[in-house]
Amino acid sequence: MKTELTANRSELKDSWAAFKVLNPKTRIRDAARELNTSEAELVATGIGENAILLDGDFRELIKEVGSLGYVMALTRNDHVVHERKGVYEKVSFQNHVGLVLGPDIDLRLFLGDWKFGFAVHENDRYSLQFFNSRGEAAHKIYLTEKSNKEAYDTLVARYTASDQQVMLFVLPKEEKKAEEETTADMDVKAFQEEWLALKDTHDFFTLLKKYNLSRKQALRHAPEGYAYRIAPESMKQVFEAASEIQVPIMVFVSNPNCIQIHTGPIRKIFVMGPWLNIMDPEFNLHLRSDAIDEAWVVRKPSEAGIVTGIELIDKHGTMFNQFFGKRKPGIPELPEWTRLVENTAVRI
Repeated sequence: MKTELTANRSELKDSWAAFKVLNPKTRIRDAARELNTSEAELVATGIGENAILLDGDFRELIKEVGSLGYVMALTRNDHVVHERKGVYEKVSFQNHVGLVLGPDIDLRLFLGDWKFGFAVHENDRYSLQFFNSRGEAAHKIYLTEKSNKEAYDTLVARYTASDQQVMLFVLPKEEKKAEEETTADMDVKAFQEEWLALKDTHDFFTLLKKYNLSRKQALRHAPEGYAYRIAPESMKQVFEAASEIQVPIMVFVSNPNCIQIHTGPIRKIFVMGPWLNIMDPEFNLHLRSDAIDEAWVVRKPSEAGIVTGIELIDKHGTMFNQFFGKRKPGIPELPEWTRLVENTAVRI
């Protein structure tokens, strides 16, 4: 792990402690922004007290997480938090790309920029927390009352860094720019023909790269009837309808280092301020509804028929949340989901 002195950890520790006294309910990600630092650096101020710096091959570490038993996986970005309980099963890696394909914990891991790892004990909760080179949270794993604490201690001991006093070398936060709207040179007809010829929804990203399009640009040039904007506030109605008829859905949340997926029904929906929440025993979602700049219904062909999704996009043009009906490759999507989207997602 490359490290370098970037800040006086003691001074940051004092600032962080003072901030928590004045802002006890502020999440650490937001606190880092307020303090003009990174979340990883705030966590590192606890080294020697409630945090242990980890080192080694994080691929091998993730392969051992199954030994912890029933845990809570957390993946988030600036606008949405995805929490799913279960066991890490069917873990595999090809170079730095990993899969966790259990029935409950379903992840796509991109470890090329997993730079820092910590074992953290805070408020009676034990966790493993991983951050990228900018100090942004990539993925977190929390023990539950059903977890194997002894296995956790063994794993942490195996991956504890030999030097706990080293300072973190954290790259500056990436400034997000407004997307370019120009698509004057684009062959719209060819793009639409390739969209209509899709056989696998995963090929959509390749299509965007081929035509050098942002997500918004692609949706605006979709074939007739294959993408349309909906009112962001209708997401509450979508959640409530899914809860009422108990149609199983898929909820994707991603950041540059991880994609986390929930598959199954949802039940308890409630709003708290700007947050639209799903609060079920095994799955929680916290969606900042005021971060939705555009919401789209998107239809993509596949060998099993049309796949209908809802995509949420922020003001920078970044897609940060996706929703589908439960489906497997080669199996048509649930007609209940198709009807739900048509009936509750309000076109604008």
